[in-house]
Amino acid sequence: MTDTPSFRSDVTVELVKHSASDTDVLWAARVSTAGEQSLEEVSKDPERSKGLINYLMRDRHGSPFEHNSMTFFVSAPIFVFREFQRHRVGWSYNEESGRYRELEPVFYLPGEDRKLVQRGRPGKYEFVDGTPEQHAALGKTMEDSYRQSYAAYQELLADGVAREVARATLPVGLFSTMYATCNARSLMHFLGLRTQHEQARVPSFPQREIEMVAEKMEAEWARLMPLTYAAFNANGRVAP
Repeated sequence: MTDTPSFRSDVTVELVKHSASDTDVLWAARVSTAGEQSLEEVSKDPERSKGLINYLMRDRHGSPFEHNSMTFFVSAPIFVFREFQRHRVGWSYNEESGRYRELEPVFYLPGEDRKLVQRGRPGKYEFVDGTPEQHAALGKTMEDSYRQSYAAYQELLADGVAREVARATLPVGLFSTMYATCNARSLMHFLGLRTQHEQARVPSFPQREIEMVAEKMEAEWARLMPLTYAAFNANGRVAP
């Protein structure tokens, strides 16, 4: 444990375990017509049936996309996790606890490529680049605030205040960690809302920091289920 704050502009996502393949979609779908014979799909090449996967995606027959699982270990600022937990159907979460352990002083600072200025009215706005002066002021102000809040946290702990009370001094820019488990259908819904993509039929305007997490999850999923991923994109990135 160190009491010297450190600062990050990145997020990390690690796929820690999975049971997910395009074949999972095929046997789940074909049980409706083939019964126990659908189990034969487990050993078949899913490339032969990519038309079925595309049909299921296009016509929004969603349940066959639920028979798989992916567990990610995510390290990101707390405010990202609070947005994450808007996604409740098909997701399970376990997050690091500030009640049971002393929290590390790792804090989020936006990178130089983070757009800083919101322009336009609610519902019709855009973010544009900040000036070098705005970036410098942001960095200094956030670092000063983080150092002060963590020093207050340490002082309260040293005075014998319980961790669950002392943590109230800490900001949402503090990094936390969690396991997040989902299936392909719930992940597609998440990606449809939390990424911007040229193939998306319905536009989305996610906060950049949760989009950073979503992009890393998407890359892992695309590797595990390439035919399902291709169908998702080809059909406007709308979850079935």
